[in-house]
Amino acid sequence: MKIWKNESPFPIGNPLIEEILTESAILADIETTGLSREHAQVYLIGCAARKKETLCITQFFGEQLQEEPQILAAFLKFLSPYDTIVTYNGMRFDIPFLQGRCAHYQIEERLDSYGHSDLLRQMSKFKNILKLPDMKQKTLENFMGIHREDPYSGKDLIHIYMEYAKHINDNAGHTQNTQNRTEYASILKLHNYEDILGMADLLPALAYHRLFEGNFRISSQRQNIYKAYDKTPALEWILSLDLDYPLPVRFSFRKDPVCLTGFGKTAKLSVQAYKGELKYFYPNYKDYYYLPAEDAALHKSIASYVDKNHRVQATAATCYTRKQGCFLPQYQELFHPCFCTSPQDRHSYFELTGQFQGSPESWNKYALHLLQWLPKKTEAP
Repeated sequence: MKIWKNESPFPIGNPLIEEILTESAILADIETTGLSREHAQVYLIGCAARKKETLCITQFFGEQLQEEPQILAAFLKFLSPYDTIVTYNGMRFDIPFLQGRCAHYQIEERLDSYGHSDLLRQMSKFKNILKLPDMKQKTLENFMGIHREDPYSGKDLIHIYMEYAKHINDNAGHTQNTQNRTEYASILKLHNYEDILGMADLLPALAYHRLFEGNFRISSQRQNIYKAYDKTPALEWILSLDLDYPLPVRFSFRKDPVCLTGFGKTAKLSVQAYKGELKYFYPNYKDYYYLPAEDAALHKSIASYVDKNHRVQATAATCYTRKQGCFLPQYQELFHPCFCTSPQDRHSYFELTGQFQGSPESWNKYALHLLQWLPKKTEAP
């Protein structure tokens, strides 16, 4: 087994890095010979821990597959003083893989007792919002402008490692084999090393996650009249957000009728309003009559006095009253009364009243509602 140790300046200046990568947390990443913890093995475990303003990187490398128990034991010993593990896809892959390999060798471990921050799990639902083609670590690094020297994937490295292990005891062509092993080891080390450093540099991306969790304050709200595609006047309601965590890369995402943009410490949430007539549907149509001439429903306690020739039993589709106004969409019944066009509508509207516009508490409630709806894969109704 080889142990490689390196140091890198700690990336200071970002509140999320300071908050997550404390001196009680480590970054961890593994390299394996396959995806199955029953049939594949781990040959390299990389870790990084903060020591004041330095990031100390330690890598445990098994020169042969027989050394897997040694690197597992070394990693667990290294981990013991810490309480949190930071990974990229670790909850789905790295941690279960390590647990499976420890079980194979009957090595005692307590990985489930650690706190865990998985960057992939936290960022994956923002793939479409950030317009990412996939959620590979390198893809998110490219989005963040993080440069790598390593051109390989973990899958590419399996063949390189097998070549390294093959030559470790090969005495033929000793000098050439030594050169090959040195080159292979450098490739393997660099990939894992940059995975570790990349995770530290990716921590500021969690600002997008924090935004959607509600880490903001609404600084203002306003209405804006603009020309729609058909050149008719349209109205949008705009919220300006002051963010607790700065967004590292500018982004813009539209899911009609909502648009969200942001960069740095500010974001803007705009909602296209509906101006015109909508219907309020009463909950129990059996208690109502529908008046065709009025195109409205009345409760039977009142409508029973209407001439029978001018009323009919209401149905779910006709049990409504009409309302003219300016409305905002909502994707659960957040504000009442709820208006829509038919009982089958998958979303409703509420009226944009002066009372709503004067209530910062309502703005915040509505903003959080929209931020929860935007990442969902379902199309806007």
